Amino acid sequence: MKSVISNTFDQTGLMLSALAFAARKHSGQFRKGSAKEPYINHLISVTDLLWNTAGIRDIDTIIAGILHDTIEDTSTSVVEVRSLFGTHAAEIVSEVTDDKTLSTTERRRHQVDHASMLTHEARLVKIADKISNIADIIDNPPAGWSNEDRIAYVRWGKDVVDQIRGTNIVLETAFDVLYNNTVRIFGL
Repeated sequence: MKSVISNTFDQTGLMLSALAFAARKHSGQFRKGSAKEPYINHLISVTDLLWNTAGIRDIDTIIAGILHDTIEDTSTSVVEVRSLFGTHAAEIVSEVTDDKTLSTTERRRHQVDHASMLTHEARLVKIADKISNIADIIDNPPAGWSNEDRIAYVRWGKDVVDQIRGTNIVLETAFDVLYNNTVRIFGL
């Protein structure tokens, strides 16, 4: 029993280290919504969806949920993530990282086209990320976004999730509830 307790303690410590790392890396960054919430709130939301909604207990997946935007949106490298949090977590983060050299339209198309090629763990992070992002766009849209912009984003999110259905019924159901509420609000 001692090794199970020690292992759980070590995993909790690693998750907290990832959270502290993400908070440092995203310091000064805010969500695009008019409320200007600290960016870390999004990472906590994604992790909460993975842990509490979907019941995911794989440490690398949880760490990837925490760090999923660090390579994309900060000066963090995959080498840095690998050295601090291990190869598998770094691979998951790399899988869900958008290529910022592409236009928004190209990045969105790439996500739809390549979603089915993601590993199971990356799919979990991707679905949780879409839920969190869509909830934010519905509740607190970026300044200047029209209802049409919001609808286009929600439809695109559904296109991505539809490519990876069968990954986790609980997350997919949470996504569908959010999507259906959005349909009622905006009449998609």
